[in-house]
Amino acid sequence: MNSALIFIFGAIALALALGLLARRGKKMSLEEWAVGGRGFGTAIVFLLMAGEIYTTFVFLGASGYAYGHGGPAYYYMLGYGSLCFVLSYWLLPPIWRYAKAKNLISQSDFFASKYDSRPLGILVAVVGIVALMPYLVLQLKGLGIIVSVASYGAIDSSHGMWIGAIVVALYVAISGVHGSAWTSVVKDILVMFVAVLLGLYLPFHYHGGVGQMFADIEAAKPGFLALRESGESPVWLVSTVLLSALGFYMWPHMFMATYTAKTDVVLRKNAYVLPIYQLMLLFIFFVGFTAVLQIPGLKGSDIDLALLKISLQTFDPWFVGVIGAAGVLTALVPGSMILMTSATLLANNVYRPLRPSASSAEIVKLSKWMAPCIMAVGLFFALQGGKTIVALLLMAYAFVTQLFPVLVMSLLRNNPVTPVAAMTSIAVGEATVAWVSLTKSG
Repeated sequence: MNSALIFIFGAIALALALGLLARRGKKMSLEEWAVGGRGFGTAIVFLLMAGEIYTTFVFLGASGYAYGHGGPAYYYMLGYGSLCFVLSYWLLPPIWRYAKAKNLISQSDFFASKYDSRPLGILVAVVGIVALMPYLVLQLKGLGIIVSVASYGAIDSSHGMWIGAIVVALYVAISGVHGSAWTSVVKDILVMFVAVLLGLYLPFHYHGGVGQMFADIEAAKPGFLALRESGESPVWLVSTVLLSALGFYMWPHMFMATYTAKTDVVLRKNAYVLPIYQLMLLFIFFVGFTAVLQIPGLKGSDIDLALLKISLQTFDPWFVGVIGAAGVLTALVPGSMILMTSATLLANNVYRPLRPSASSAEIVKLSKWMAPCIMAVGLFFALQGGKTIVALLLMAYAFVTQLFPVLVMSLLRNNPVTPVAAMTSIAVGEATVAWVSLTKSG
């Protein structure tokens, strides 16, 4: 066993241990399992939301996107992240207050209650599950890449996916959101350390500084750091940033993370603290840009390997293991929240309306059993290969963003939208997204 594997398996073992220990002293009702009894303070909600936001998409996708696309990646990712946090200051508190008053558990519950429509709740649940599947696949694909590359090929990506899937399914079934919260504390500390160190060290090591790095890239690839005249143009930037910003808190697992807050003040505090965490993206971008000239030739989905490839070229195996451990946690924490949310939606918002006599204990039990089943489906799709990490995320974003207009209207004092109109709006939006995605005409 090489030294890198020690750190990687150490991170996996630590995540599993924290996940299993998190349930101690708690009676796992549906509310406790899914939203932590609505008792999390500012620090835990911050770490939980950051854990869901900064995933393998950031660790691999952001660096790979910077490597493969240059300036457009930089402008897009920093742009939408900044806007969505501003939006959350006004959007999340009324959602939390309503959910608290009505004792809601999921995103689907919110829509069903606001519009007094059980069919709408079922539709929103189905949309959420469909959108979360590529997001879960994204985490598993990223996990497989990290484990395989950081272990120097000792473990192939498919085995890495299997290991991660089993660990996440196990501690989600046992501890629910508490396991995710505990693991997110370790994950955020380690990821921040690795991101800052790599982002500062690599540009200075290879180029003598960040400014010189950009000068070298511009000299070698003129225009690479700018928006394009077509394709990734200013129009593309504005539309994509807007899509992502509006859809950011439409993810079902982000709704449930919002519900975990102790008060709505916690959410407002997070709205002006989370942008600080956005600075971490700068360092990840610096890694991707450094790799442009040092690791040339990565194409297609291989651009996601940029961070790991330059790390292998630069550092000793033991530190590559530390990087791999951080990357593993960026997949496990959000993967656990996605899995728990999907299981809750299926049990509480699809099964329960079809069987109204089901008890809360039965719903909790079913949710826990659904977790490994959903993970198995996600693992199947992840093993099929396919699109890059960023492409997967953008497709899923398009699905959840269709819920935004209906949500905003529900927050009005006098909502003019009827349940039928809301369902029609969502259905037409999702059909359009599906058609564009399948025909690749967008």
